[in-house]
Amino acid sequence: MHMADALLAPPVAAVMYAASATVAGISIYKLKKEEKLGDEPTFKRLPTMAVMAALVFAGQMINYTIPGTGSSGHLCGGMMLTALLGPWAGFLSMIVILAIQCLFFADGGLLALGANVWNMAFYGCFVGYFLIYRPIMQGSLLASKGNKAANRVKIILASVLGCIITLQLGAFSVVLETQLSGITELPFKAFVMLMQPIHLAIGLIEGLITSAVLIFVNETRPELIRDIKLDESAKQKGSIKATLLTLTAVVLVVGGGISLLASSNPDGLEWALFGNKEAGYAENMALDEENFGVESGAAEKAEAIQEKTSFLPDYAFSFDAENPAGTSVSGIVGSAMVAGVAVLVCLAGGFFRKKAKKQQESK
Repeated sequence: MHMADALLAPPVAAVMYAASATVAGISIYKLKKEEKLGDEPTFKRLPTMAVMAALVFAGQMINYTIPGTGSSGHLCGGMMLTALLGPWAGFLSMIVILAIQCLFFADGGLLALGANVWNMAFYGCFVGYFLIYRPIMQGSLLASKGNKAANRVKIILASVLGCIITLQLGAFSVVLETQLSGITELPFKAFVMLMQPIHLAIGLIEGLITSAVLIFVNETRPELIRDIKLDESAKQKGSIKATLLTLTAVVLVVGGGISLLASSNPDGLEWALFGNKEAGYAENMALDEENFGVESGAAEKAEAIQEKTSFLPDYAFSFDAENPAGTSVSGIVGSAMVAGVAVLVCLAGGFFRKKAKKQQESK
């Protein structure tokens, strides 16, 4: 669901940047407030944050086929990150993922980055968490004691419902943003009728993937999951370190190996715009892939910047796009970059908070 720059008029892109930046600022403020209230310090979340951000990056490289449509989908990851990190840290982690994809892998337009953050991160991290995930996990559904069997059912229900609903909201936002951008080739009703059903199927599969990861964590170290009711008498099946090392191994396998098996079908948004006639499926909106949407000086400048910063465009070697090793390298390098930047952002935040605290104490 990564939008290209051509789908947005510059004023709409600017509004989406402002909206996403505002939520990012609120998220930073909320994290600071949580620490002051005595919640778990951010530095203790660093290993989980790094591993999970890397896992989402690797997971987004795997396009899974939607049978009978000629389309494919991929993980967004907002619900998964929020279930383990909380909405504020989850949203900031998604910004890191989407920014790295955009700048270094040319995945999603630079002008459209604010919109992509909103569409792919805001709904999963906030709407999905506060309106779906937390009420289900904290509710009295099935059992009040938080045994693992009851938690499994809650995790599956929260993950599937959350991913379906938040992807529907994200897909609808794409339609609204293109309409506000004045792209007349995309009539509202027809675009909605293509975007919503395909993202319903994509959301269902993402929900199942999300629930599988969270159930694994529930079986090993359930205290890593937000809002879960713990059974104090249950024995843990592994250390936190072992759990995170296992997930790290999954990152390497997914990013470096399984990514080679990703579906070549267009994702839900591309499928709606261009169809997949070459494979014998519908043309859908039948737009020209080389010439569609809005032309603007801002988009041209953004594209020029991306050409300079993206050293593995489209997750491939720039000098040999057909070499499958480029995909494996992209998966491993990108996952490492995301993990590293997530850690650096947290450490920088901790450094400035300590500095500010010392200045206050010295006054």
